[in-house]
Amino acid sequence: MTMHPEADILATISARKASGEPFALATVVRTVAATAAKAGAKAVILPDGTIFAGWIGGGCARAAVLKAARDALADGKSRLVSIWPEDVLDERGVAAGDERSGVRFAKNMCPSQGSMDIFVEPVLPQPGVVVFGSSPVAVAIADFAKHGGFVVTVCAPAAEQLAFAEADRRIEGYALPVQETGARYLVVSTQGRGDEAALLAALSVDAEYVAFVGSRKKAEALKSALSKRGVEPERLARLKAPAGLDLGAITPDEIAISILAEIVAVRRGKQSRSAAVP
Repeated sequence: MTMHPEADILATISARKASGEPFALATVVRTVAATAAKAGAKAVILPDGTIFAGWIGGGCARAAVLKAARDALADGKSRLVSIWPEDVLDERGVAAGDERSGVRFAKNMCPSQGSMDIFVEPVLPQPGVVVFGSSPVAVAIADFAKHGGFVVTVCAPAAEQLAFAEADRRIEGYALPVQETGARYLVVSTQGRGDEAALLAALSVDAEYVAFVGSRKKAEALKSALSKRGVEPERLARLKAPAGLDLGAITPDEIAISILAEIVAVRRGKQSRSAAVP
């Protein structure tokens, strides 16, 4: 039995999401005049600009859409690409490449001289929160992060794993995979039990955010010890300590909320990685 093209592209989208690999989804939302693609047409675009599956028309739209896809995957923001003949762009007072109110304009160089709008959205792997240790703050972070839509990884000795009711992934000890498909936000909350080993593991991988639950004085002492063990200064500079926004938090739940709030701020671009470092 031959699969319908629409079902085929939807199956591809589902499979790509399940694989955890990033891609952009381009959907034709409007066409006018004799454009080849019709509203509803879709294409899956990979980070290198390859159209992996689907179709959104010929060369009239390809270059503008592929650029929008690359940009969307870079910053995580959707785009609407509006393609018009040059004379219509002139009438509207815009040039190819201009962006206004979230719309990016492009020129149609094809003989059809039609117009079309294409919505380009990034489909990125779920972000992950990695918790090191089994302190009450660590347990609260794991709980809140799960409800916040993060993939939760718990790193702790086997005897401490029972402190967590549930987690998407459990690692006995502190050794993390070097590479992950999604963004990672790491929180070390070991409370004196394996602090140095946990920080060494957290700072050895790339992550959007690395924080330590503890006093600034203790963090400085640990950073000094790690420096003597050969950890590069630029990696040590990434460490945020104490972790979390200054909300006046006191209880473990309140501290966890302040840390998750800081992670959300970093993720949404309200606070840069460098700004998170004191």
